[in-house]
Order: sequence, then C-alpha cells, then structure tokens
Amino acid sequence: MKRIFGIAILTALMACNQANKNSTESKDSTKTDSVAVKNEVAIKDKKKSEIFNQYVVLKDALVKSDSASAQKSAAQLQTSLAGYKGCEPTAAVAGKISASNNLVSQRKDFTVLSADLIALLKGAEIEKGTIYVQHCPMANKGDGGDWLSTEKEIKNPYYGNEMLECGRVAEEIKAK
Repeated sequence: MKRIFGIAILTALMACNQANKNSTESKDSTKTDSVAVKNEVAIKDKKKSEIFNQYVVLKDALVKSDSASAQKSAAQLQTSLAGYKGCEPTAAVAGKISASNNLVSQRKDFTVLSADLIALLKGAEIEKGTIYVQHCPMANKGDGGDWLSTEKEIKNPYYGNEMLECGRVAEEIKAK
C-alpha cells in the first residue's frame, strides 16, 4: 500500500514538474511582453474591489508561507466581508484564518474562502484587466483547490515553495 501511495505521489509531482517545464518554456518566449504589461484589475463595485485586493494580499502571504501575514490580511478581509451583504459566512471563514497561526489550517480554510470569492467575483463587473481562476489538483490531499490571481503565472498558495508552480489556469474572468 505504501509503495502504491508513493508511486502516486511521485507521478503527481512529475506531472506538476512537466507542466512547470512547459510553462517555463512558453514564458521564456513571451518574457518581454509580460514584464512590460502588468495586469491591473479594476472592478466597478468598490467594495468587491477592496475585497478582491485584500484576498490577493492573503493569497500572496500563503504563497510565501507567512502565517503571521496571512493572519493580518485575513483579519482585514474579514472586516470587509462582514460589511458586504450576504458575505457574512465568508467573513467567518476569513476569521478562522486570522485566528490561526497554523499554515496547514489556514490553507484548508483558504479553499472554502476561495470558492466563495470565486462565486462572488464571477458576477462582478470587471472594468479592466483579467482575474485568473487557478487550480491545483494536489491541494487538500488530492481533492484539489482553486484560488484567484491577478497573474497568469502560477504561484501556488497551497504549497508555497514546496510546489510553487504546480497548478493551471482554469478560467479567466475578464472585462466585458
């Protein structure tokens, strides 16, 4: 059983590494374009915009495996979500992240938070830029996990430096 599990993990890691290799090859050919153009996202609803920007700060803290910064940004996000009608349950999830200094726990709650915010932002009126919905199939013990990003480049908040580039763009939410 251990051998089968080990082979499954090795296969998954190799798949992520292969995807990383391919994405690195394609990045090199367009490197000058991506350096020159930064994807700025503008959302018409200012409260949704604030929520999204705070979420990105939280995501970046998890990418860096910085639990203290994740706590601080989750607390700010909790306040904004609590003030947005219908987002009170999502605010409670952000509160769980801000109350914990355990990265594993924070990342698990981040999955629920992300699912809620993906749903919220799919209905947002994007005025400028693109929001990328990204997916890691290995997150949450193989159940997978999604997150939002302003960048097409994968920076995995579920594993940080362990598997920074593991994942793919699942969807793009664009300005109409």
